[in-house]
Order: sequence, then structure tokens, then C-alpha cells
Amino acid sequence: MAKIELINVTKRFGKLTALKNVNLEIEDKEFFVLFGPAGAGKTTILNNIAGIQIPDEGVIKINGEIVNQIDPANRNVAMVFENYALYPNRTVYDNIASPLRSPKHKKDENYIKGAVTKAAALMKIDMLLDRLPSQLSNGQRQRVALGRALVRDPNVFLMDEPLAHLDAKLRNLMRGELKEMQHNFATTSIYVTHDFMEAMSLADRIAIIDEGEIIQVGISEEIYYMPKNQFVAQLMGDPEINLLSCDLVENGTGFTCLWAAAPDNPIQLPEDEELFSRIRTLENKKVNVGIRPQNVHYSFEPVEGAIEGTVYSFETIGNKSVLTAQVKDAHVRIIAPNGLVLKLDQPVYITFDISRVIVFDADTHEYIGRYDESEVMKLVNEHRGESFTRAGENHG
Repeated sequence: MAKIELINVTKRFGKLTALKNVNLEIEDKEFFVLFGPAGAGKTTILNNIAGIQIPDEGVIKINGEIVNQIDPANRNVAMVFENYALYPNRTVYDNIASPLRSPKHKKDENYIKGAVTKAAALMKIDMLLDRLPSQLSNGQRQRVALGRALVRDPNVFLMDEPLAHLDAKLRNLMRGELKEMQHNFATTSIYVTHDFMEAMSLADRIAIIDEGEIIQVGISEEIYYMPKNQFVAQLMGDPEINLLSCDLVENGTGFTCLWAAAPDNPIQLPEDEELFSRIRTLENKKVNVGIRPQNVHYSFEPVEGAIEGTVYSFETIGNKSVLTAQVKDAHVRIIAPNGLVLKLDQPVYITFDISRVIVFDADTHEYIGRYDESEVMKLVNEHRGESFTRAGENHG
């Protein structure tokens, strides 16, 4: 299989710098996810690994070998594209078989039949081998594209948003099948997505990328619970994390947060000396306090210590709803049950589970800390160990 290394990789297109000094190390047989907004540089990384594009600066290694000047055909890399890229005039069988009939990887027809049958069975399309792509659903076409990439047993499997055109139900099904696929084929996989749930559910590790730069690399729990900055915190969550702009005032028991939208309702941060020691290094004591929607509580009756706002919006999203409360000029997102009966602009009283807050520097937007970070680190380290132990077991 293959270990992938990107060392100080920069790629430019005219005046646009698509990748800026990117450094990544992807372990052998790892399922590695590149996650970020559209235009962040995710596909450019895949193209440089595949050899479709060549870095302007830096080095790409596969299994310790520098491949910058090696043709794509000689890298043993398979790529699945967002648009499937199937041959419309060939059957499913011939589409899957096409890599094994190429001059580079040519095999005899008996070998091809066995390999195609195996790949088609894994992708659950073995009953469709005589059909043309025009006779398939989008989900079936995507399975054909995956089967074609897998059939020649590549060292590196690159997937560029392969589930983007599928409906939500089929995307959920295919996520599980992609993990099973990697379990069975033991291939180093690099997967591009801008879908938060795909990144969290599929990855052994995630790299957050924005504007051509790697912002943070880690397992999903690490990035979710301890995001490097506000951008990562906002990216990792649906609905998006709430950020409260606060002035911190030190008192006998620690720090009180004076939220700009509700300065008359001071919020006492839980005692945590490690977090407090970091806050004390700030010159102006201005922070943004992040709290996820599931950690905000609401009532339509007055509650002691609660902050009063009004109902700004209510959206039902699948098996949950998002209630947005307005407090002066600020909006606070809250997870609520479906079927809630309410009216816009009616009073709502909100409280925060302060033990779950994440604190960011208001000037730099960088992560300062969170309450009881040591306990969170124990959880992260346990999950990191489980993830890599499980990966080792899966891949033999």
C-alpha cells in the first residue's frame, strides 16, 4: 500500500495561489478526509497527488519516493470524480474492466472477469453488468465509478466528493459502504468533502483546509471539541456554533463574562485554573465564548438567571428543529424538538451550559481553551487510540 507525504507544497494558477506551503503526512491504509469550504484547495491536493497537476514548489512522496516528475499512469493511483466520468457507450462490465484493458495495466480476459465480478459484488451492482450508464440511477453510476477505480487494486484511492450528487438517504447508505470498502481493500484513501457529517463519520483523521492552507489536522473528536480557531469551530457543527462577544472581569471566584448583547446578565465561567491562567495572558480580556446549540436551553416562561430574547426563526431539519432567539442584535441558535408551537417575536428565555464553552481570543480568533480540557483530552486520546487500533485490525 502507500504512505503519502506532502512537504511544503505550493501550487499557483496565475496570480492565484491555490496551495500555500502545505504539509501533510497520510499513513498507510488510513482513511484521510480533506474538509473545507468550496474553493479551499481540496481538489488541488488530490490532483497533485495523482499527478494531474505538478507543484510549483515542494515535494510529494508516495512510499518514500518523490513522485513530482513521475507520470500519473506510473503512480498506481485511482481517482473517483464527482461527475462519475463513465463511458456512456460501454456497459457496466466494460466500464469497470476498462483500467485492466489499458496498455499500462493490461490483463487477460479471465483475470478481468474475476476482478470485475469481485468489484461488482462488493459494490452490489453485480446484477447490472449488462446495462449502459444511461440505464442506471445516480447511486448506481457512482458505484460503477468506485468499482472501476478499485478493480486494479491501487496503492492510493482518491475520492473527490463522490457522494455529492446523491440524495440524502443514499449518501447515508454509501458512507457505511465506503468504510466497508476500505476495510476490505486495505487501500490508503484520501476523501474530499465539504459535508460536516461525511467528514465526521468517515475519517480516521481530518485535515481542515481553507484558502489553500492546512488549518488543523486530527481525529474528529479532537477537531470538534478543541478547534484551533473560530473558523474550524464554525465549520465543525450543524447548526453552527454560537459565539458570544464578551468582556471578562476577574473576581474572587474566577472570571465573569459580560456578553455585549446582555451586559446586565453576567455569566460566571466555571472554575478552571488552566483556562483562567491562559485568559490572564490576554491584554484586553476580550474573548468570544463559543457554545454549541445543543448546550443552550430555552423556556417560554421566565426563569431565574435566564436571558430574555425573542423568537427570531424556527426551522425543522429532519429529526430536529433549530430555534433562533434574538437578544438585541445577536442571534442564538438552539436545538429544539419538532412540532414546537410558537410565534415569531414571542418572548423566550435562554440559559447556557457554561461547562461546555470554548473560549477564543476576540482579536486573533485563536483557541484559548475550554472548561475541563484535561478530561476532554483523555476522551480524545482514548478515541485516537481506538481509531488506530481498529484501523490496524481492519487492515490486517
